[in-house]
Amino acid sequence: MFDFVAGLIGEAIGSKLTTATLFDVPAGRLRRLYTQNATAYAVGGFKPIPDNQWTETLIRRQQIYTALSLEAIAVDFADWQLIGSLGCESIANLPIVVGGQTIGAFNLLHEAGYYTAERLARVDEVMPFATMAYLAAVFGERGAT
Repeated sequence: MFDFVAGLIGEAIGSKLTTATLFDVPAGRLRRLYTQNATAYAVGGFKPIPDNQWTETLIRRQQIYTALSLEAIAVDFADWQLIGSLGCESIANLPIVVGGQTIGAFNLLHEAGYYTAERLARVDEVMPFATMAYLAAVFGERGAT
């Protein structure tokens, strides 16, 4: 399902690279569930959720986080150089909210200045599918049917 959603995102919004992360907020950690580039961003493994503007915007306020330049990305992301090396200088993280909790995000990368309000206006079209992908992944991991 993540491939399907990444395709929808590519058509509706645009993305040079899409990944998806799952949050375990009580434990203060996250992990990547999906990637379009396993060499740069492998699936799996946990890493700490940082305490920065990204966390405040995406997880606490449940709003789309954007940074439109490599310099802006560098403020909140330690891997800003890797992002730049992939030819990307703009980021949009789309929160996945279920039951009032932010459980994950689709993470989009593109050229500098790309994720404007106009381009993000179609986010609502893909969010139901994005949320279903997360629910399928989470329930699949738990062995639920």
